[in-house]
Order: sequence, then C-alpha cells, then structure tokens
Amino acid sequence: MTTPTARSTETVAVVVVTFNRADLLARLLDGLAAQTRRPDAVIVVDNASSDHTRQVLEARTDLPLHVTWSEENLGGAGGFHLGVRAAYDAGWDRVWLIDDDVVPAAGCLEALMGVDEDCLIATREDLSGALVEKAAVEFDLRNPLAIKPKRSTVDSTYPDRASMPELVEVHNVAFEGFMARRSVVEEVGFPDPSFFIFYDDAEYAVRARRAGHRIWAVRDAVLVRQLDFNQQHDLSGWKGFYMYRNLFVVHLRHGENVLVRLKPWLITLVVVLLSPVRGGRAEARNVIRAMASARGMRRLTASARPPR
Repeated sequence: MTTPTARSTETVAVVVVTFNRADLLARLLDGLAAQTRRPDAVIVVDNASSDHTRQVLEARTDLPLHVTWSEENLGGAGGFHLGVRAAYDAGWDRVWLIDDDVVPAAGCLEALMGVDEDCLIATREDLSGALVEKAAVEFDLRNPLAIKPKRSTVDSTYPDRASMPELVEVHNVAFEGFMARRSVVEEVGFPDPSFFIFYDDAEYAVRARRAGHRIWAVRDAVLVRQLDFNQQHDLSGWKGFYMYRNLFVVHLRHGENVLVRLKPWLITLVVVLLSPVRGGRAEARNVIRAMASARGMRRLTASARPPR
C-alpha cells in the first residue's frame, strides 16, 4: 500500500516509564535528543527508582522534559496510564509510548509522524540489526483451542526489515514504540493501571481495534532494543501471577464467544492438574490467585475509561 502522508503541523509527546535502569534511560534520552524530528515534549514517569535515575534526568537540559516522580512503583501499566493522561491533558496531537530499554534510530520519530494513520508502532530490531518485532500479525480471541492468542508475528512473517512492506497491519502492540493520535485516546481511553505489568499494551490494542482503528507497523521507523527478549518468565514467581491474571483478563473482557471467555478456567484447571510434573505448587497457587483476581477485572478500570 502507498503510505499516506500525515499533516506536518501535528505535535507529539513522548511518554517514557522507567524504574531503576538509569544507564539504559540515559541511552534512550540520547536517542530522543538525536531525532531528526524533535519531540514537542518528553513526559517521563519515574516509578520510585532507587538508583541514579534522578541525577540522569536532572542533567538533561537538551530535551523538553516533564518528569513525574511517583512515590511508589506503579508498574509499566500504571506509569503509562499517568503519562498518557498527562499528554492528553496537555493537548498534544499524538502520544508516543516508549520503554526505557530501547533507543530510536535518528529518523524513527520522523518516519512515524510522516504516516497519516491513527495507530502506529515503530519496528524493533536487536543490537545486531536483526528484526525482532514481536507484534502479532494475528491475535486470536475467537478460537477457544488457541491456548495463546498471539499467533504469527512480524518477525516470524518477514525474515528481515528489507522484506517488509512500508506498512504492515498488526493486531497487538508493545508499549515500546506504540503511537496513537489524541482522537484514539478520546474514544477508547487510557492504559489500564490495574494490570501493573504485562498485557496492558495488548489489551489497549484490542480496544483500539474494536473501535475501528487499524494498527500499522512502520518499516522505516527503527527502534533498537538494548536487551534480549526474555519471554520465558518464571510462572511460579511473582511475575507469573501477573502473566496469568492479565492474560485471563484479556480473554474475559474481549473474548469473542463464550468458549473463549471460558478458556481461563480451562487453563487454570490444566495448570493445577499438571502442577506436580511441571511448575509445582507455587505455579498452581499463582494460577488460582490469578483466576480469582481476573474475575474482578472483567470491566475496564474507571480511571482508564475515555475522558469526559
């Protein structure tokens, strides 16, 4: 498809959430300062970092920084909720969400701002230049037999960046390069802070798509991950609780039929039955707690609903 050209007068605020990764944050800020299209605002939410994050931020006089110092760790979901709300309240035309462990290539923001679409993502690569964009080309909330809703991804569909079309439609996003227009926030609301970590970005993408917005990965918007992907989290540890719970919430809220909405119960049962031969009692406790908590999260958190 021919890339639609956006209005050159649009403004953009970058929203960054950080927690105890001051050195990675410094690299990200260097990347933002080097953009060929400078951001109009950089809204940083610090999640009560205990390292030298404050010193890094206070030393930056080369960027239009607006820092929120949270007194507690709100997680990525809570931080992006605060940051997007601040960008919306300030009246910026677009908001660009970035994690603290990526660095945009110099032309990344310019490439995104040049596309006349409501929802976009920058396309990620690793430090070697290999394509590592994990956004789903298909996110299946219709098939009850699909254990994981994320099916094919950008990097499983295309061997490298050069093989991609200029725009590739995706069904879910990471808050690691996702851009939305103000009109999207007005219609679908804000990231849900109750997720804390994991699946807040996927849930937001489902809301946007259900409202009729298509999401496009922009081939020429290059975002470089500074760390390797580690998707194999310990499901018996504290992160496992959030991975299970928030995956269940996505199904309970957005499953397209009764069987899909019942799938979390089936997963819970299977994990408990198999716990003696896989994750043990800790994983079983996590999934039971996750199911109980997810039941109370069927509705979108009030603060995440569209602004009035």
